Amino acid sequence: MNDEELVKKRLIELANRAYTNNCYEFTDFLNMSELSIFYQMKNELKFAGADVNGGHQTSERCMVRFGDENLCGYTLDYPILIIKISPANAKFADKLSHRDFLGSIMGLGIERSKIGDIFVDSETNTGYVFVHLDIADYILTNLSFIRHTKVKNEIIEELPEVLLKEPKEKVLTLSSNRIDAVISKAYNLSRGVVINLIKENKVYINGCINTSNSISLKKDDVVSVRGYGRFVFAEELGLNKKEKIKILIKIY
Repeated sequence: MNDEELVKKRLIELANRAYTNNCYEFTDFLNMSELSIFYQMKNELKFAGADVNGGHQTSERCMVRFGDENLCGYTLDYPILIIKISPANAKFADKLSHRDFLGSIMGLGIERSKIGDIFVDSETNTGYVFVHLDIADYILTNLSFIRHTKVKNEIIEELPEVLLKEPKEKVLTLSSNRIDAVISKAYNLSRGVVINLIKENKVYINGCINTSNSISLKKDDVVSVRGYGRFVFAEELGLNKKEKIKILIKIY
């Protein structure tokens, strides 16, 4: 059984358990490829009230929750907490990156699926890590260093505003709103590079893997390109004097 089949089997298992027992069931954090499988199965799983959340509206790694108030008779939040990890002494802190925080947490023996998105404030070398409730206390107790930097850990309610940056708006002028053309212009990539990214299953539209370079984007489509970022196709702004399309995207 390959990885995709295992994910499908697990999703169906959790959905059936939630529906049969009238209780909530949660996956661990799923990566973009795993979430794409869920979105492809969403209609098949809707009987169990399936939805998605990663702890923040911009989260890429998310949990799937099966069950809702109608099915279960009560509400239950996602088992997601945010841990703030900051230098114990800022004066002697290393320059810390996303990889440093992730590596140190996984170095405690924690599986990647228990860790959601990680936001890093580069000004203060502070990490904000979305984690599964099950392993939060373990991290709080056992994570003492990120690289050579001694750290302190605490649970917080929400991300600080400094990390909640507004998306950058960018106007593109194109011959069409084909996905390969839009990505090429958005990230200043050659069309060949974009086509390879699509072939390598690194491009997602609204959470689902996209395998076509000729599909046309429409208003409010969310496009994620692994290794480059994410943008929203906000709207078409009409044609310019040369009859080319002007579109507005919002880059996160």
